[in-house]
Amino acid sequence: MKAAEVIDDLKRRFPNEPEYIQAVDEVLTTIEDVYNDNPEFERYNLIERLCIPDRIFSFRVSWVDDKGKVHNNMGYRVQHNNAIGPYKGGIRFHSSVNLSILKFLAFEQTFKNSLTTLAMGGAKGGSDFSPRGKSDMEVMRFCQAFISELWRQIGPDTDVPAGDIGVGGREVGYMFGQYKKMAREFTGTFTGKGLEFGGSKIRPEATGYGNVYFLLEMLKTRGIDIKDKKVAISGSGNVATYTAEKLLALGAKVVSMSDSDGTVHIPGGLTREQLDYIFKLKNIYRGRIREFAEEYDGVEYYEGERPWHRVKCDIAMPSATQNEIDGDDARALIAGGCMAVSEGANMPSTPEAIREFQKARLLYAPGKAANAGGVSVSGLEMAQNSQKLSWTEEEVDAKLKQIMSDIHTQCVKYGTEEDGYINYVKGANVAGFMKVARAMMAQGIL
Repeated sequence: MKAAEVIDDLKRRFPNEPEYIQAVDEVLTTIEDVYNDNPEFERYNLIERLCIPDRIFSFRVSWVDDKGKVHNNMGYRVQHNNAIGPYKGGIRFHSSVNLSILKFLAFEQTFKNSLTTLAMGGAKGGSDFSPRGKSDMEVMRFCQAFISELWRQIGPDTDVPAGDIGVGGREVGYMFGQYKKMAREFTGTFTGKGLEFGGSKIRPEATGYGNVYFLLEMLKTRGIDIKDKKVAISGSGNVATYTAEKLLALGAKVVSMSDSDGTVHIPGGLTREQLDYIFKLKNIYRGRIREFAEEYDGVEYYEGERPWHRVKCDIAMPSATQNEIDGDDARALIAGGCMAVSEGANMPSTPEAIREFQKARLLYAPGKAANAGGVSVSGLEMAQNSQKLSWTEEEVDAKLKQIMSDIHTQCVKYGTEEDGYINYVKGANVAGFMKVARAMMAQGIL
């Protein structure tokens, strides 16, 4: 297999899907040698079968707003690979959603889920509907219409969706309720549910907490303590806020957060009181991050900007969206003294940015490894639902820490280079790939 030839063929076949091509390129260039060391893979054209999703569902979603006007959005579900378990991946509601983005996310999810060691395949879904500015009733009607089209394609042993950007506990609850009505069953078909109806403890916190746990494992390899380190975070949703919460508990200084409108810089470090305000602002009042700057003295607000050029930090934890750190941003972070980057979002760094991080020998953790905590606890929620059990917060947190430690161990095993530098991108990709590839080979050509 020559990665460049495979990528050129995919570009020809899918010319309008840049995010999908980018994700595939990032994986294939790192697994090429390992793939070619196993000639049986090429004999069965495994790489093409792994790159192209098993199936894709697309559909119209019609819903009615509070004024009685009918709206139409597109809905999708990409079921990428179920070689090691039921399809598993979030649902994203955002105006930017298109098939390219969902194919990239489903592809990444396949390897991320493999790294967790849990029995989960990869999938992703969503719509170009945005909950922002919509009433609860409008969101409910949309969620019900979305699931009315999708419910036949999902199930506890078939495909288990969860939340993502624009889909939190409210949206998951509405979708689960509609699924329950249509399927006439109460099963663990969704994760991220409320605790009252089958949800798991610390599921909302899991991606952020897990990212910090992975960061701590990376820092250990160089004998670095997290205490008093300045950490720049992008985003202000669940991933960003719970990342900040865990960092504060460990004595780190969180110096930035952001949303799609701009960035706040907190030079003295975020306080617990300020973090509580951001929780309420984003989750209850559905406000914007600039309101935080208006509320507190000494906070700087940069309209329309991301943190990376403006905020000097020891550690960067991008937790917003894909491709938010480009090459210039990476160079600015390095020049500002950044020594580690741990991704809470999916593919937030461009290929050029990743090359800059690795050239500078930074500790750099790709999202498929560092942000796997969310889907890990989703897998634990699936296990609890299957057994009709509910584990304590301490039990779930201990399992999460162990999973993130195990993922780090796999990355070190497959990613340590001759000079001792740990290439976490290669380590994560090879570890995730080998498990899926061996399962596919054992199950025949499907």
